[in-house]
Amino acid sequence: MGGQHTKNGSLQNCVRIVPLFNHLAPNQLTDVMTTVHSAHYPAGTHLFHAGDQSDALYIIHTGKVRLYRLSDSGREQLIRLLSPGDFTGELALFLENKHESFAEVIEASQICKIARTDLRALLIKYPAISLQLLRGLARRLEESEQKNLRVATETIQARLLRFLLTLVPANQKQATIYLPMSKKNLAAYLGTSPETISRTLSKLEKNGYLTQYGHRGIFIEDIELLKMIDS
Repeated sequence: MGGQHTKNGSLQNCVRIVPLFNHLAPNQLTDVMTTVHSAHYPAGTHLFHAGDQSDALYIIHTGKVRLYRLSDSGREQLIRLLSPGDFTGELALFLENKHESFAEVIEASQICKIARTDLRALLIKYPAISLQLLRGLARRLEESEQKNLRVATETIQARLLRFLLTLVPANQKQATIYLPMSKKNLAAYLGTSPETISRTLSKLEKNGYLTQYGHRGIFIEDIELLKMIDS
């Protein structure tokens, strides 16, 4: 009985943090919860692969997930990082096809999943969810445009710092983070070269803002200080 109560509480928390549903009344949230399935994914596992059938909405409750594609040459192309409250798979509502990207868990995550048929029924029953879905898609479009603008106007250091800070867990004063891709792929995502990424990280390390270790590990001793760097 206690385990079921904990499970229900976890599902309700998952639903409540998502902008798609957090405007609903308590009884409506309970209705949504009946369609949600929650599962734990260790780091390194995938929610789906390119070529898998797209048939569900995935909601990040805890942890982090990266979406990426593979070019014809096999190079990874990061699409975006997902944090708690973010979701993916919404195109399954409109297109009954296969995923074109990969969704890899980069930090142990609790994921809530709603099947396409259940989500469509919810949209019909609660039209306000559709509006929130459109807002989410519009926000992603705006973020994509902002990213293109930053590539044209911001320094490499500013772009790199912005990216590193997206990897930091919420409300942390210091943190150990791991780059979710190689420096070569990170450079492509940020619109620069791997050599420039390495030089910028080395400069930040030399100035005492971070410490690199291994191939992708970075320790940030003072996150607030990193946010204040004049880039």
